[in-house]
Amino acid sequence: MIEIPSDLHPDLVPLAFLLGNWAGAGVSDFPGSEQCNFGQEVSFSQDGRDFLEYTSHTWVLDSEGKKVRPLESESGYWRIDKHRKVEVVMVRDQGVVEIWYGELADQKPQIDLVTDAVARTAASGPYSGGKRLYGYVKSDLMWVGEKATPEVELRPYMSAHLKKVVTPEEVEAMAKGLGDLPDDGIAFFK
Repeated sequence: MIEIPSDLHPDLVPLAFLLGNWAGAGVSDFPGSEQCNFGQEVSFSQDGRDFLEYTSHTWVLDSEGKKVRPLESESGYWRIDKHRKVEVVMVRDQGVVEIWYGELADQKPQIDLVTDAVARTAASGPYSGGKRLYGYVKSDLMWVGEKATPEVELRPYMSAHLKKVVTPEEVEAMAKGLGDLPDDGIAFFK
């Protein structure tokens, strides 16, 4: 279920499906880089202004699903205009700053983005642009990223399937919202 906070800036209502903390796993595979499974934590938050604040942390997972080491981190700001055009400013720990533009799909929670500008520090690796697709599917957040370098044409390099993280406070609020349950609990499921 998508909840719209009462203090959400009205322009951001179409992006409300992104709000919250998400966690899950995905795969990474790009020529010249380690192929691996990764874990990911993502947060989309807001403070009443006309943007969502975004952070993402990924880490390499071993064959048992345990954290091995950090993979990538990024943070940024997401905005949307009245024509459903989305803009994102993103900074990555690899020394890359990107401006992304895209669009929220009509009648479904899906965002297609493409880089418009890329700035790199001298320490960053080769990178010339990318595409991303984010979708809210059956209460989960899924995304796939494509990237290009001067040596490699645009191709998929990462994707993940994320679930909404529920805090103990949210569980307590949900429990209070249930009302009285029958003693045996069985009638609840009928």
